[in-house]
Amino acid sequence: DKKVKQEPESHSDVKQSRIENLETLGPYILEQDNAKNFVYVSDIPQLCKDEPCMLGVDEAGRGPVLGPMVYGIAFCPLSKKDILKQLGFADSKQLTEEKRDQIFDEMNRKDFAKTALGWAVEAISPNVISMCMLRRTKHSLNEVSMDSAIGLINSAIDAGVNIAEVYVDTVGPPEKYQAKLKAIFPKFKITVAKKADSTYPIVSAASIAAKVTRDHALKVWKFRERPNEEVTSFGSGYPGDPTTKKFLGEIDLVFGFPRLVRFSWSTAGNALEKKAYDMEFEDETDAKDAEKASYGSEKLSKYFATSKNENRKRHEYFRERCLEHVADI
Repeated sequence: DKKVKQEPESHSDVKQSRIENLETLGPYILEQDNAKNFVYVSDIPQLCKDEPCMLGVDEAGRGPVLGPMVYGIAFCPLSKKDILKQLGFADSKQLTEEKRDQIFDEMNRKDFAKTALGWAVEAISPNVISMCMLRRTKHSLNEVSMDSAIGLINSAIDAGVNIAEVYVDTVGPPEKYQAKLKAIFPKFKITVAKKADSTYPIVSAASIAAKVTRDHALKVWKFRERPNEEVTSFGSGYPGDPTTKKFLGEIDLVFGFPRLVRFSWSTAGNALEKKAYDMEFEDETDAKDAEKASYGSEKLSKYFATSKNENRKRHEYFRERCLEHVADI
């Protein structure tokens, strides 16, 4: 058999499959579809499989009107607590962006960290957040948050992490959240507390993984709707940021905001109400009544001919999404 000579892959075809340091974080995120959620789990140190571990959970980007919310977990053996202090974990909100980036880079690059510390994140798209909160059966932000935390803990279990203790920065009342997690994971010692990232270093590690991931997700954000949009044009995403306020003022009068914006936030909704066009949708009329005979059965002729003036009821897929046929655009 003749061997087929394969051409080497071009640089553009090579995907960033793993996050090995800060430098590879942005390229990895850039390859993901920012309209959907994605989960990343680091390599699992063998020590985390062999020894009982502590696991911390925290989030970043819960409040902003722009960008994803990112949940993070970090885990390390109980016998290696000193590594957390050595890396300098503290409340990520009290650290500068440069310091967070440095710690993230070291936890992925330094040998002493890679052999005993693992982490995972889920980036929850603003598009998904909006759909959850605006759909008919609403799914609150607290429920989205809890689902993500539980999913990440399960990801660690599936990856073989030997979890013994779990520490979580609370969403809502800590007692209720702790009881919920205890019912799902009865074998673990679970602690849910307010401001856990400033109390438990392992939660701070999770917080830094989440915060750095969100920061870099915004830095590499690709606009489908505004291809020439500058990356720095939208600010931090918090409603009080002047740059964010300016960005929210630039509304497409028909389509509103790009997917970067969480439509479910009142800040975005109020901006749309002030500037965007009011949209009116025709009410669905039930044509079936006109088609029924006096004794209640449908006319047989309905299945063979259709009146030109008949307003036929469209499939619910199109009705729910308010989609109409158009002749001219």
